[in-house]
Amino acid sequence: MELSVTLLAGGAMFLVLVYQVLIVVSRRRYFVKAVNALPGPKPHPLFGNVPDLMVPPNKMFEAWDRRHRTNATLFRTWIGPYAEINLKEPEQVEAILSSSKHITKSNAYRFLQPWLGTGLLTSTGSKWHTHRKMITPTFHFKILEAFHDVFVEKCEILAQKLARVADGKTEFDMYPFITHCTLDIICETAMGVKINAQDSTEKRSDYVSAIYEISELTLKRAQRPWLFPNATFYLTDMGRRYKRCLSILHGFTNKVIRDRSALRASQKAQPDPVSGDGTEDDLGLKKRTAFLDLLLDAREAGAQLTDEDLREEVDTFMFEGHDTTTAGLCWALFLLGNNPRVQDAAADELDTIFQGSDRAPTVRDLQNMKYLERVIKETLRLFPSVPFIGRKVFQDVDLGGYKVPAGCMINIPIYHIHRNPSQWPSPHTFDPDNFLPNRVAERHPYSYVPFSAGPRNCIGQKFALMEEKTVLSYILRNYRVHSAERLEDLTLMIDLILRPESGIRVKLEPRRPKAAA
Repeated sequence: MELSVTLLAGGAMFLVLVYQVLIVVSRRRYFVKAVNALPGPKPHPLFGNVPDLMVPPNKMFEAWDRRHRTNATLFRTWIGPYAEINLKEPEQVEAILSSSKHITKSNAYRFLQPWLGTGLLTSTGSKWHTHRKMITPTFHFKILEAFHDVFVEKCEILAQKLARVADGKTEFDMYPFITHCTLDIICETAMGVKINAQDSTEKRSDYVSAIYEISELTLKRAQRPWLFPNATFYLTDMGRRYKRCLSILHGFTNKVIRDRSALRASQKAQPDPVSGDGTEDDLGLKKRTAFLDLLLDAREAGAQLTDEDLREEVDTFMFEGHDTTTAGLCWALFLLGNNPRVQDAAADELDTIFQGSDRAPTVRDLQNMKYLERVIKETLRLFPSVPFIGRKVFQDVDLGGYKVPAGCMINIPIYHIHRNPSQWPSPHTFDPDNFLPNRVAERHPYSYVPFSAGPRNCIGQKFALMEEKTVLSYILRNYRVHSAERLEDLTLMIDLILRPESGIRVKLEPRRPKAAA
């Protein structure tokens, strides 16, 4: 009797298991059939469309660009077993980015999590909502005004460094100069740390090199399904290099958090004798508040933030606020150097604002740089620092008549969205007037998304615009930029950031400011 009951129970369990397997298989068949009903290139049976992009790093952008130029207004690709839907039209982009239902980043972002954890860039759900609500006030305009002093200080150093090579004849790579300047800015504004990268390349090399290497390794891993599991990835040379980079990046941030926390505790225990409250230095000047300080303030006020949470958010800010800004600035200088008329117009605006004075720019001056702002926006149109972003949909969605099933990854190729001829009459031409108010009003609002859009738009875009205006204004007030290369001479690299393989080679000619009226 007992044996019969046992066999009966075992049979029932087996039937339940078979039923569950059949459900999974049936859902998968429906999913594959629905995805393959969408237009797209023929996939490999095992690896999908991954082999199409298995090319040397300096050929990656060309292959990626060709894929997007030769396919339909929406097309699917397979990354191993994962389906990716690539968008082409602003209406499709709006349907995803404007929705509060599609806020989860695509699977590729999970490869950033060993580095950035579940900070604001990679998190979702309640953690993302809580941290977004908490961090948003730290980018209030008044706080950005305080960061402006750091921008000015580091740009003064940059102008001095450039003076050594600005003879109008010497050709050099501008990229390292801008990289060191933005690294100085982001370290001081994000963590309150002076690393003096512009004065000592040795102090910045390990950290910067680790950022570049981990970005490259992350993209390579995302394109190789056999490296998705940690068990295989960390057995490879790529995985070992990745771990070494993590050790450098996390070690630096953890030390800063420890040191900053200890300093704050010390200051509270022994208030500054000048001010009595620790808010001023020995000269009576107000001490600068870094992004990390604002997070520590929030924790002291009751926010549930562990040291790991702090590190995740600071690392995210460092990543999103350093390499992206460097790329945007260098592309702007490249375009200005190749378009003297535009450069002259930007310089004339600065002459009007400063009237021959060599004073530092104020926040109001930055607000008056309307033409320079259009230059920056047009640069980010042609060369968005982040060339693509991704989401994952958890429910079926209609994108312009295309039925996209739940479970798909959505790829938004910002680079190509910004060059859609239906929105941009001369999509490949550098024209800052594209951002005159009347032209902006005529375009679809989601035809230009360099900082994403909707509920998950970039929280630091005002910070980035202020920084880029400050850096470019210093360079253009002091020098005329001559590009040593044309676009056809460059090889574009599509890591996590869109950048030229060989940097940006220029010549700088000292500019004589117009006399004050």
